Amino acid sequence: MVDIPSIFGSLVFNDEVMKARLPKDVYESLHRTIESGTPLELNVARVVADAMKDWAIEKGATHYTHWFQPMTGITAEKHDSFLKPTKDGKVIMKFSENALVHGEPDASSFPNGGLRATFEARGYTAWDPTSYAFIKDDSLCIPTAFCSYGGDTLDKKTPLLRSMDALNKQALRILKLFGNTDVKRVNATVGAEQEYFLIDKKMYETRMDLVHCGRTLFGAKPPKGQEMEDHYFGAIKHRVSEFMKELDVELWKLGVPSKTKHNEAAPAQHELAPVFTTVNLATDQNQLTMELMKSLADKHNLACLLHEKPFANVNGSGKHDNWSISTDTGVNLLEPGETPYENAQFLLFLVAVIKAVDEYQDLLRLSAASAGNDHRLGANEAPPAIVSIFLGDELTEILDAVEKNVSYKGKKKSRFELGAMVLPSFPKDTTDRNRTSSFAFTGNKFEFRMLGSSFSIACTNYIINTIVAEALKGFADKLEKSTDFNKDLGNLVAKTIKEHKRIIYNGNSYSEEWVSEAEKRGLSNLKSTVEALATFTDEKNVKLFESHKILRRAEIESRQEILLESYYKTLNIEALTMLEMAKKQILPAVLMYERKLVKMALHKKQLNMGLDMSVELDMIKKLTDHGKNFYELIDKLDSDLITIKDKHASIMETATYYRDVILTDMNAMRAVVDELELLVAKDYWPFPTYSDLLYSVK
Repeated sequence: MVDIPSIFGSLVFNDEVMKARLPKDVYESLHRTIESGTPLELNVARVVADAMKDWAIEKGATHYTHWFQPMTGITAEKHDSFLKPTKDGKVIMKFSENALVHGEPDASSFPNGGLRATFEARGYTAWDPTSYAFIKDDSLCIPTAFCSYGGDTLDKKTPLLRSMDALNKQALRILKLFGNTDVKRVNATVGAEQEYFLIDKKMYETRMDLVHCGRTLFGAKPPKGQEMEDHYFGAIKHRVSEFMKELDVELWKLGVPSKTKHNEAAPAQHELAPVFTTVNLATDQNQLTMELMKSLADKHNLACLLHEKPFANVNGSGKHDNWSISTDTGVNLLEPGETPYENAQFLLFLVAVIKAVDEYQDLLRLSAASAGNDHRLGANEAPPAIVSIFLGDELTEILDAVEKNVSYKGKKKSRFELGAMVLPSFPKDTTDRNRTSSFAFTGNKFEFRMLGSSFSIACTNYIINTIVAEALKGFADKLEKSTDFNKDLGNLVAKTIKEHKRIIYNGNSYSEEWVSEAEKRGLSNLKSTVEALATFTDEKNVKLFESHKILRRAEIESRQEILLESYYKTLNIEALTMLEMAKKQILPAVLMYERKLVKMALHKKQLNMGLDMSVELDMIKKLTDHGKNFYELIDKLDSDLITIKDKHASIMETATYYRDVILTDMNAMRAVVDELELLVAKDYWPFPTYSDLLYSVK
């Protein structure tokens, strides 16, 4: 039996540990830094470093590392031992305040979008005291930010921390207007639901595409997919259950509040969801979750797939980012209360989000842009590439009444009566859930559903924080000058609703009708990563980030370059993997099977018994026709890859070429190969099929 309270956070240097191990004045000084952002004093860092080292060694740690989140999308770490040689040939265990506060990784070896040249290697990691240190693999991991020698941000953490400050600053201005002066800090809170696939490790290792690309580049639709809807919330298989149990325990030790686990829609697909926490902690914890999923799956002879679309024609994997705003006094500012139409403070924060999402649809879309997620968005398993907000009927009616300045009497909550005496009745929620919406209000938070499963949540959340801060700033600028607060507040809310209600849509976002309707409303539809990333450097977006001191123009341009480069490099790796599988595995298998059929036909002919050969001849013809087409497509993809290498194209031109030409070549080749898979005998097919993979875990 697992004693959850005793193991939870046992590998984390959290507030409880700090309070127990630090002198009172040091603890209070560090706490002020964490809570209000006051500068960290070096003498405080010295005491913290000693206490942190002693605690870590007691837990079995031998090394420490600055754990940071570069623009690779995964985490990075360089480990140093605590040992320090002494003059007598022995060692002591040492960890200085300087080692705690900053480190020096090579800044030119990480994606930097042109901010650093190869010979300009120096970079710095800086301790983020707002995110707790933890122990992983016998190393003390210290969450840090990462910047260049010139001070440019090279990571995903720094703009997130800056955006938290921006949101806090503007939200406090609004709360002060409502008389809420006891609030000292407002934080964005997030719960990131994580979807993933589990397949058998041995089968995974036989698929070059899964190993190199994380997704299957070939694969015919299996006879049974998810159409029976029997996997969703179904009984969890034993091997999967054992993996989930260990994953929960290891996450709990690291202070990750893993709460929910279940089977998802597709065969072999599952989901984990944590309890909400502040956005910077949620970001760190989600990175740890993905890392642990991979390593623990390997231990259980499984492979964890975090790609957004590892299998065609079945559900892809997303990451639902549940975002809200809370005060340090425990108030959720997006909680409507029993009478939301009478809750002016809630309505102002609500319309701030509506305004923010409408004005910066492009930024939200690009925060979910990647080569992998392009396969998923708009595929009737995730929202389309159109950003919209779902509010539900009651809130929509309230906003409509406010806009029109008419009274709203409110709705009495109805109750579900299930028709059996033994079953309890319970109150019915005022709004349904809308799983097709990209940005849905779900009671006291917004659920951003466009993110892909492999994404860091940092980018999405620094964008949400910043655009909402911008809306709140505009509101505060107006209301702070007001001479009649209630009147001006009502007019402001009504005006905002009128100007931005086009973003609200409560219907089926999967439908073709919505695509047409969104176009009529003037909403953007950035269908691909290339189109979405092109908007990053639009003047309104540069102005937004610079005005709130989140990113400078050069940093925005570097991120755009990094993401575009990642896009076309991903497609390049996939194309090269396709070619290798095609030339070395699939084409030889097709020719060998065709040869077998020819031998069978010749054998029948040699028997001179008038045996019918029509089946063999028909299959030979189909294989020959498809094989010839396949061979020509191999040659075309080869040629088109050479063409782009010979061009001196910009990064945008290269990314566009890969989207329009290379991806088209790949899709054409896949279509032919998937037909061939259905023609070639299983014993000849060179790797496991979808039926094998999706049902490999018993």
